[in-house]
Amino acid sequence: MALNKVSEDNNKILLDWDKLEIGETFDTWEYIYTNDMLTQFRKGVMDTDAAFPTVAQKVDTKQYNKKYEDNGSVNARCSFYCYNPPIPGKKLTVKSWIADKYKKRGKTYIVTEAVSVDEDGRLIDRVITHELKQPSEVGKKWG
Repeated sequence: MALNKVSEDNNKILLDWDKLEIGETFDTWEYIYTNDMLTQFRKGVMDTDAAFPTVAQKVDTKQYNKKYEDNGSVNARCSFYCYNPPIPGKKLTVKSWIADKYKKRGKTYIVTEAVSVDEDGRLIDRVITHELKQPSEVGKKWG
């Protein structure tokens, strides 16, 4: 685990990238997917027939940010894989973890992954997010 010390302001663990372990899991998130959620999604995308809101995307980096304090990040890449549309009335379970970490051109990146399944074991979706952990680096090449 990437234990360093706890931030006095919010009880989060200050990230130590070198100690962060690939495979570290976060709290599981469960909820009932409702007709109202589907209706709100359809309104948001302005498509009355839309059937596939992403589910795992709500958890992938949220659970990381709930636990760790760092200097922020920039989304470097995000991939969504949709398998089965969620069914209103079914319980959804979303699990997330640190899928990878790497250095590229001297910059550190963290990869989080989240997967959602319904109560019947149907795979709903998967999201994989690569985050650059030095947000101050973004504007340097244009500066």
